[in-house]
Amino acid sequence: MISLNNVTVAYGSFTLLDDISVHVNESDKIGLVGKNGAGKSTLMKLITGEQSPTSGHIDMPADLRIGYLPQIMEHHRGRSVIDEVMTVFDHLHEMERELERINGELAERTDYESAAYARLIDRLNEINDRLALETGESPRVQAERTLFGLGFKAEELERHTETFSQGWNMRIELAKVLLAHPDVLLLDEPTNHLDIESIEWFEDYLKSFRGSLLLVSHDRKFLDNVTSRTVEILLGHINDYKVPYSQYVTLRAERLAQQTAAYENQQRMIEKTEDFINRFRYKPTKSNQVQSRIKALEKLERIEIDETDNNTLSLRFPPAERSGDVVFKGTDLTVGYPQKVVFRDAQIEIKRGEKVALIGRNGEGKTTLMRVIMKELDPISGEARVGHNVRIGYYAQNQEDILDPTETVLGTLDRIAVGDIRTRLRDLLGAFLFKGEDIDKRVSVLSGGERARLGMAKLMLSPYNVLALDEPTNHMDIRSKDVLKEALKRFDGTLIVVSHDRDFLEGLVDKLYEFRDGKVKEHLGGVEDFLRRRKLESLQELERNNAPAAAAPVEKAKPKPVYNAQNKEQRKLKNRVDWLEKEIGKLEKRMKEIEEVLAAPGPQDDIMELTREYLELKRTLDGHTEEWTELMEQLEG
Repeated sequence: MISLNNVTVAYGSFTLLDDISVHVNESDKIGLVGKNGAGKSTLMKLITGEQSPTSGHIDMPADLRIGYLPQIMEHHRGRSVIDEVMTVFDHLHEMERELERINGELAERTDYESAAYARLIDRLNEINDRLALETGESPRVQAERTLFGLGFKAEELERHTETFSQGWNMRIELAKVLLAHPDVLLLDEPTNHLDIESIEWFEDYLKSFRGSLLLVSHDRKFLDNVTSRTVEILLGHINDYKVPYSQYVTLRAERLAQQTAAYENQQRMIEKTEDFINRFRYKPTKSNQVQSRIKALEKLERIEIDETDNNTLSLRFPPAERSGDVVFKGTDLTVGYPQKVVFRDAQIEIKRGEKVALIGRNGEGKTTLMRVIMKELDPISGEARVGHNVRIGYYAQNQEDILDPTETVLGTLDRIAVGDIRTRLRDLLGAFLFKGEDIDKRVSVLSGGERARLGMAKLMLSPYNVLALDEPTNHMDIRSKDVLKEALKRFDGTLIVVSHDRDFLEGLVDKLYEFRDGKVKEHLGGVEDFLRRRKLESLQELERNNAPAAAAPVEKAKPKPVYNAQNKEQRKLKNRVDWLEKEIGKLEKRMKEIEEVLAAPGPQDDIMELTREYLELKRTLDGHTEEWTELMEQLEG
């Protein structure tokens, strides 16, 4: 359906895509992967015609309908959300007007046997078929269902688009792309501004989409759930795997291992053959054998190992001074702005060593709470208290506003670095993949991924015992996200993270605060536990909403369960006990691992660092065990 044939894209002496060929078949669901800057977005622009190749050609049907969602786009103003989305159906009104014109013309004509009359009939049938296909359901109903799936509420549909953030305007554009019913969807990081529940709805939509899909995403789980083929762009070349992302990673590792083994075997054979030739080259009795082996080497097809790009982040957060037991406590917290209260009466407590995710729709208060924690915003009412000896490293979502666009990469760090670290700034930037001339680039020319890495590098300049990260993985490629996740799992302080990336959060956080409808609700456990509970709650809510009217009086007559303050407190204590038991198990497992290493340390093991970590784990374990004992006494008392 779409064929890129021997396509090259070069900028001066730099070749981004080198003589690549790839074919997109009907109904293909393709994940397009590669590091930031590998050429994924460029490949999409080639297909849409926004960019032309330096050489090669792209073939596709002339009437192919392409729906394209770029990373950066223009947002329209002056219309309500629903009116803006309904513009995607303007062509239906045009077809209806054309249908009316054709019917009027046919009523007046009498040349029933002419070719012109036959053409009008054909066009009439074509328009009727298109209208039947696209208006089987009311356009308004289609638009509302899609907007609700992407997270909009009914009361928000009449608000003007300019009153929404960039992330919400991206959802409006995504809704328009989906409602256009294209033959091919080209989606460049579509989940960057979607919350977890919207992502799940979007997954279901793409699974049932009958056209072709070319998807760029740094969400491993999203790729696995909606794609069945993975096309990798690596150092300007294409590698095509007919499997989803996780299987591609395994197959690619196996392929490289097989290539490496075959290459090494061949090199040993070549070395032995050359040694034979050199030893017996001048012995007449061996001349035939020597010549035979020389010819064999000349004809030998040399095995090559695929080029790999092994550049990756090297990330380890510096150890920090211990904070107090309670890092942040919000009591009866009501937070917002003069024109709007964002959430009310929230009870939030984050303890030392906890790894906590803030989740929910955009605009529900996650970043606002971060601002309260950072003391950039005072609560409207209630108390917000940061604990003793807490030092917070803050990574803001809007890096483009915080980083000075006129400053260089090196200058950004040099301006705030103090002490001995100033002598190692180049090494630090190298760990974040800024090498050579990269460190002299202006911030204004950096990609989203580069700005994310630079913002993260700033956090390494001081030993923080609390990390507050607002959407840290937006624009990070999958390998960089994996490195960051592992570094955060090793981080011995407290983590507060805003993210919608399920794969990133799973196994990293052990507590969530859900921001929803002006309330903040605590959930103990990981993100998968939360999703299971949320789906169950949604189903129960749906059943309540769809209950027959006749049953209502009976329901009212039934005695209601007693949900008093004491029962609620008991459930909260039980949830805390369950969480403590899981944490105690993790701590004991890690301490045992360290004990085994310290019993027989290797040359690469840092005994001082391991001992420090062991003592920190022991202190945390003692605190958890003491709290568990107290809570069990309360539950049993």
